[in-house]
Amino acid sequence: MQITHTEIYRFSIAMEPFTIATGTMTFAQNTFIRVYTDSGIYGVGECSAFPMIVGETQDTCLVMAREFAALWKGKDPLTINERLQDLHNFTANNATIKSAFDIALYDIAAKHAGLPLYKFLNGNKRAVETDITIGIGEPDAMAAKAVKLKGTGATILKIKLGKHANTDIERISKIRAAVGPDMKIRIDANQGWSFEDAVKTLQGMKDLDIEFCEQPMRTWYDDLLPQLMELSPVQIMADESVYNHHDTRKQINSKSCHSINIKFAKSGGINEAIKIHDIADDLGIPCMMGGMLESRIAASAQMHFVYASPNVKYFDMDTCMLGHLEDPCVGGVSYNGYHLTIDDAIGIGADADETFLKKCEKWVV
Repeated sequence: MQITHTEIYRFSIAMEPFTIATGTMTFAQNTFIRVYTDSGIYGVGECSAFPMIVGETQDTCLVMAREFAALWKGKDPLTINERLQDLHNFTANNATIKSAFDIALYDIAAKHAGLPLYKFLNGNKRAVETDITIGIGEPDAMAAKAVKLKGTGATILKIKLGKHANTDIERISKIRAAVGPDMKIRIDANQGWSFEDAVKTLQGMKDLDIEFCEQPMRTWYDDLLPQLMELSPVQIMADESVYNHHDTRKQINSKSCHSINIKFAKSGGINEAIKIHDIADDLGIPCMMGGMLESRIAASAQMHFVYASPNVKYFDMDTCMLGHLEDPCVGGVSYNGYHLTIDDAIGIGADADETFLKKCEKWVV
């Protein structure tokens, strides 16, 4: 089997403004690709650029996608490690756009095997319930949003923080008072605090029953995480501090986290995510499946990975529920409230809607 050509689409998804500590997104800066082969099989992939986190934009993804597509022409898509090494040899980093190409390879491989991806990865179906995220806002407005989400059946909230320690404590205090003791509350500072503010904020939440805090500080303060771990009454989850399995090993061995958030946009896709998962599993550290602002296409790939990854204990798979005003996906993962399922269609089982694609800028390489 050989790759013949690749279609690349500027896959912009209109959405309600979404704010985290590092900035506000007004549309999902996504890229969609189809990698075609001479066997009649094609694989799909999607990535979501979040420039304030990964340093990639939609435009940089589109430029690199054309470079990557040219590298792969005439090559065998079933030799996944070799194809991914082609990309790594060409450029360091650029994990977000690499993840779209990685997903497409796994889609092709599973379709060639006649299997849904999770079975190709030797996984099994299980129950998956996602949290739902509340962006940063005024404390009273965030508390009102939490009550509204509780009324829709949500049982797990993920609250974005990272601006002004005292106000962050107020935000969570009001949310906990509004929703009562039964809802799980997770918090995510997205690197927004200094060490001193992280200590102050987390100690100020010691009686608010917080499940864990994601990425309290900028990654250049990673050396302070072991000290924060000792001082914090809230468990720490590494997010931006872990891009690959080497980061995983370092974070765990330095006693810098209680858990790890895996995102394809950081890891470069499924191949590296498996390595992160396995090292964390070997060292007794649980993982979460997270994302940026992907549609149900990439979310479907995430779902298959979750089914094949028993050490993924937490699910932050609400990306396409965060104010997306369009659904560009056909097939794929489905949501029953906050519970996710996917059928046994071969590959990742999802594709882009042709009507949506017609309005997207397109390149063929």
